[in-house]
Amino acid sequence: MSVETHGDGTLTSPGASVLGTAALAAGVRVAVIVSRYHSLVTQRLLDGALAAAKARGAEVDVVPAPGAFELGVLSLEAARTGRYAGVAALGCVIRGETTHYDYVCSESARGVLNAALETGVPVAFGVVTCETADQAFARAGGTAGNKGAEAVETALDAAAALAGIRSGD
Repeated sequence: MSVETHGDGTLTSPGASVLGTAALAAGVRVAVIVSRYHSLVTQRLLDGALAAAKARGAEVDVVPAPGAFELGVLSLEAARTGRYAGVAALGCVIRGETTHYDYVCSESARGVLNAALETGVPVAFGVVTCETADQAFARAGGTAGNKGAEAVETALDAAAALAGIRSGD
């Protein structure tokens, strides 16, 4: 049995200034970079991402990627344009019979992180890394929520936090 640790995201900070809590302006743009590999899963991630962006009033540009490994370079280029408040990188890697899984998971995560660090634009990691297809579908709109939606929300929340840090608001 697992114990819930995520909570609802609410934090308190009595007596401290809290920066970056203001909503981003309507119409802010987000890039969604989405892997075509395992497209039955990634389409569900994309659907969730688009719904989350619409709910937040954000405009979306979608960039297809061949696979999870290429998410880093495409996220980097999207972030470098200066057109996006944030980027969401979506993909799916399911363990196979070789160590290929470990390399793809590790390097796609590294690429996404490097894109954010090199540009100062938040790039959210929305890659489901699973042991089985059932786990992947659960994380793409099933019992475990939709990680595509979470990635867009994360990118937008991080963009708001960065705007608050940069402006002091």
